[in-house]
Amino acid sequence: MFDKKIVLGSASPRRKQLLEQLDVKCEVRKKEVEEDYPANLSPHDVPVYLAELKAQPLIPHLTENEVLLTSDTVVVLEDQVLEKPANSEAAFDMLTRLSGKMNEVVTGVYLRSQEDTASFYVSTQVFFKALKTEEIEYYIEHYRPFDKAGAYGIQEWIGQIGVERISGCFYNVMGLPVQKVWEVLNARFA
Repeated sequence: MFDKKIVLGSASPRRKQLLEQLDVKCEVRKKEVEEDYPANLSPHDVPVYLAELKAQPLIPHLTENEVLLTSDTVVVLEDQVLEKPANSEAAFDMLTRLSGKMNEVVTGVYLRSQEDTASFYVSTQVFFKALKTEEIEYYIEHYRPFDKAGAYGIQEWIGQIGVERISGCFYNVMGLPVQKVWEVLNARFA
């Protein structure tokens, strides 16, 4: 199995949990960066760009037998990136826009060791039923999804009652395409 230590450049408890479920050694190291990206990037390139940006302050501190993993997840609706909502009103607007439609969850991943580097993205289609106003309001009030791209977590209540189906990697929608990460770690960094 994979025996190097993964340095997770993210404070996301979901990403840490998903990595730990792979039975790999994992340590969280995070440095805050401004998550700005050029306006001309395609929606699919945004999360890879941000993942690489998050890695930059951590790279100089990598030691032998460590692999840095940074990632970023965005929700894309009708070619527009939906980021994390700033408040209840923004969350309500996003969820109303997602209601009854398909959105893409795109996670960009950046992997780096002292010897090698790899970056990629994985896209998953998520199909929402038509959400009732009271369902959206209940979710925002009880789950406060302000730290989630597109204002939703598929593993939470809204995912259970509102997502009709997905096409692609479920774990990608949670924030880390575990199967692809495992594949690239073992192909490039083992």
